[in-house]
Amino acid sequence: MPPSRQEGIAIGSEPYACIGSIARGDVYRASLTTGSGRVVVEGLGPEHPVIGLKTDAWGRLFLCGGVSGEIRIADLRTGRITRTFTVGTDATMVNDVILTPDAAWFTDSFEPRLYKLPLGRRGEPGDRIITVPLSGDWVQGTAITANGITTTPDGRALLVVNSFADGGGLMRVDPRTGVARAVDLGPIRLPNGDGLLLLGHTLYAVQQRQNAIDVLRVDDAGTKGTAITRITDPENFRVPTTAAVYGDRIYLPNARFDVAEPTPETDYDVVSVERSLAAGRPGCHTARRVSLHTSLDGVGGYL
Repeated sequence: MPPSRQEGIAIGSEPYACIGSIARGDVYRASLTTGSGRVVVEGLGPEHPVIGLKTDAWGRLFLCGGVSGEIRIADLRTGRITRTFTVGTDATMVNDVILTPDAAWFTDSFEPRLYKLPLGRRGEPGDRIITVPLSGDWVQGTAITANGITTTPDGRALLVVNSFADGGGLMRVDPRTGVARAVDLGPIRLPNGDGLLLLGHTLYAVQQRQNAIDVLRVDDAGTKGTAITRITDPENFRVPTTAAVYGDRIYLPNARFDVAEPTPETDYDVVSVERSLAAGRPGCHTARRVSLHTSLDGVGGYL
């Protein structure tokens, strides 16, 4: 089986993680305790990857289709893909997603725009995608620029990684207009910024190629961020990309982008760190590994 090339992770109210496959577009659901699980959404093949993903309270999965330009909605209970939208142009890469009370917001890594999918009162997706061009301080690079996305602590705006502008940082985006303003992060730069996880006013910014998580304290409006600590683990971090939380731990999939040509024997795992490390001092902290294995004889290529 081909390797998974895992990238995104989503965790709901139960101790299970959904992990997306870049290689085939599968979604694998694994126990956070044992790592055992199975493919719950079968992918459509190499031309239909899954990058970022989120799950809602009604059992829907919102899937980012990368360079396919697709936004897919899947039913976690049945495994069926229920809706597919195609956005952007041939240059589009739908990378990450955040859910707000009234919309799902998606980043495009190669074009200066966000995509908004309106949601109903019970999270049901609307019938069309709204394209929101980015302006203001937004600077588009020649490679991956927009990446992770979350909301500001007050919920009034969006925070988006811009890995190009001023050496890499965050932009605060007005969801009504698309006007972006650079967030004051002081000396902190996010040139390898990937997934974002906001817990209260604490923002975890995964710097994948640096094998690190920069932890910031963000003000209510999301205009300023102050460094709290940096979490690293040279032994267990193997290019982690995104983050999700369950209980007192934060879980990150190791994407293994350090392996140029993965094989079916390339191992993938999820690592976790304690949330309390955000209050600690910078340095190297020990992560806990959860190896992924499936009872379906390697369906999806996770081993």
